[in-house]
Amino acid sequence: MEKHEIRLEDIRRILFGQAPAEFLLEVVIRTLIVYIALLIVVRLMGKRMVGQLTISEMAVMLTLGAIVSPGMQMPTTGLLLGMLILLCTLFFQRGINYLEFFYPGLESLNHGKMIVLLEDGVILLDELKRYRLSRQQLFAVLRNKGIYNLGNVDRIYLEACGLFSIYQAEVARPGLSVLPPGEENSLPDCAGTSTDNWSACTGCGFVRKNIPPPGECPNCKADSWTPAFSA
Repeated sequence: MEKHEIRLEDIRRILFGQAPAEFLLEVVIRTLIVYIALLIVVRLMGKRMVGQLTISEMAVMLTLGAIVSPGMQMPTTGLLLGMLILLCTLFFQRGINYLEFFYPGLESLNHGKMIVLLEDGVILLDELKRYRLSRQQLFAVLRNKGIYNLGNVDRIYLEACGLFSIYQAEVARPGLSVLPPGEENSLPDCAGTSTDNWSACTGCGFVRKNIPPPGECPNCKADSWTPAFSA
């Protein structure tokens, strides 16, 4: 479009662009057709596409938006081109899933691996750092599950799909409170009761008796302790 063709008083161009006004009705029809096609393609890609997305599935979803946009909005672009690309995307996605079934190494490369974030009430700080997670993010997940101190947890796994799997301890132990600082006393029914004989490392949640004084944490080398809580 030439510079001299751009005029602020040209309301028709601003509202309708260079296409005729009748093209608005065509846009509605195009959008309906593409929308139905998208529903069918996403449904054929499997239930994972409507649940927690993997990296490849997220890439597909972002690609779909770029695929369907020109066919809906540009009068010079036909629908068949977009439909062909949609079919190619479907075949690529289903093909990757098929290959992952026979080659587990490809699945690990595509989705990543499951990792352990917590063992026996103690946070594995190296794993948190490696995957750029904070303690507060982990605590928020536990609070959302109704768990308020680490002593109630045996294992926390971060699955390859990004979900957290939490396995609670059969017997509750003293542990680090996951409530925000100062909230332990405000919400005693959640945090449990403070123990006089046990202290928890504020860095990793390692618990030890107060006698002798805790000193340096043998697990993470931190020197900051707080009373441990038990359910």
